[in-house]
Amino acid sequence: MTPMFPGWHLPTLRRKPKTDIQKLIDTKNEVHSMSLSRLSQYLSRYIPDTSFNRDKSTSFSRRRVFSVENTFWGFFQQILSVDGGCQEIVNQYRAIAKQRDGNTISPSTSAYCQARKKLKKSMLENILSNTQSHLLPMQIKHPLIDRRVVVADGSGISMADTPKNQEQWPQPRSQKEGCGFPQARICALFDLNSGILLSHRMGNKKSHELPLLRDQMDTFVEGDVFLGDKGFISYFDMLNLKEKGVDSVVGLAKRKPSQSCDAKRILSDNDLVVEWPKPKGGKTRYQLDEWENLPDKLAVRQIKVTVNQPGFRVKSFYIATTLLNEKQYPADVIAELYLKRWNVELYFRELKTTLGLDVLRCKTPDMIHKEILMYFIVYNSIKLLANDSRMEGIQPDEMSFTSCRQFLNTFALNTIDWSLNDFHKRNPKEKLQQLISGCKLLKRFGRVEPRVQKRRPKPFKLLTRPRAELRAELMGLGEWKTALT
Repeated sequence: MTPMFPGWHLPTLRRKPKTDIQKLIDTKNEVHSMSLSRLSQYLSRYIPDTSFNRDKSTSFSRRRVFSVENTFWGFFQQILSVDGGCQEIVNQYRAIAKQRDGNTISPSTSAYCQARKKLKKSMLENILSNTQSHLLPMQIKHPLIDRRVVVADGSGISMADTPKNQEQWPQPRSQKEGCGFPQARICALFDLNSGILLSHRMGNKKSHELPLLRDQMDTFVEGDVFLGDKGFISYFDMLNLKEKGVDSVVGLAKRKPSQSCDAKRILSDNDLVVEWPKPKGGKTRYQLDEWENLPDKLAVRQIKVTVNQPGFRVKSFYIATTLLNEKQYPADVIAELYLKRWNVELYFRELKTTLGLDVLRCKTPDMIHKEILMYFIVYNSIKLLANDSRMEGIQPDEMSFTSCRQFLNTFALNTIDWSLNDFHKRNPKEKLQQLISGCKLLKRFGRVEPRVQKRRPKPFKLLTRPRAELRAELMGLGEWKTALT
């Protein structure tokens, strides 16, 4: 202590005053520091604390900054904020540690990245499964047919160009080596009424969606209705689903439509009941005794739908379904249900565009799987908030996913100055639900947009050689191999 100023230390006197930018950075970190804990409180119903199974064999501990809970919620907020990087999450943890006990942790992201690697895939799968089990019976059944409708579709994603990712999910052969990105295909099943992701499978870019669907047959329960496009139509799969008590509504494109003269029953001019014969090429899929026990014919209802909407790509198409009762399921209801299949494209848009699933950041296959699981957990959490917060008379597909994500992200930051007692007195969960309940999409009737692009891409040349080779050429080092040594 100095004799002139008791309580002051010389190091304090020698310390340079903080600049305005440094003060602004410190304030920002303090603002973000409590957002992680707020997220856990908002989503405690769907992701309780018991979901984080602590294994003594791992290096996680309660005293560590990057515990299982902290690492999970940091990963969660990275995806929720879309453009959030590892450095931003580490800055938040630094602020938390400083406020809690005055400790200062390293600004390096290495410890946080190592903690993410230690998150168990089984734990993330259990959390995802827990979010799938929170739907109420009233939220599951679709109002058109009063049954749960499961819609399927596939989509491609890309990831960081690393040797391990290339080995697991190789780039297309049309791209030169070193000039493309590893690409994978995801086939997912969604609940049509709520938009909740029920299951998924992942394969390489060459993987067809139908085999990936067959690995998810356990998702269906008796009474479900499967909704799919033309890529999911198959005699064997529709038969297998029918034996499980699941009906199918799929687009008829690969198979030639039947004529009225070949129909078993004629319900109307555009509504026929036909019989599909058992294909001859299925012996490799079934055992000989199973193949012989399969029925020789499958009764299928064929419906022709005429489209009068301007700008629609087709004027008419056919639907194949195993819903044979025309009185209980009229043709116009089935046609309207099939048009609802477009919602699955919106679900993938929310995942890929709104959340950023389109381009993954992790560099190893193990972390790629964990990153995908985290994307699905965040997606389901937002969907559950939207379903629980919507008002009567509003359907789940009328809720804005983007607005719900923005409210969840910003509301956690706006309540950080509340104390723990104040937090419960003000009922922030109820206030958040009130805000989300107003996230209704506007109906734009008669909207027609041409399938053209106005904004042109920037005139950069396409990458035709590996980056290392081009970089060495720009540096004037001659052979690119010598530049890497």
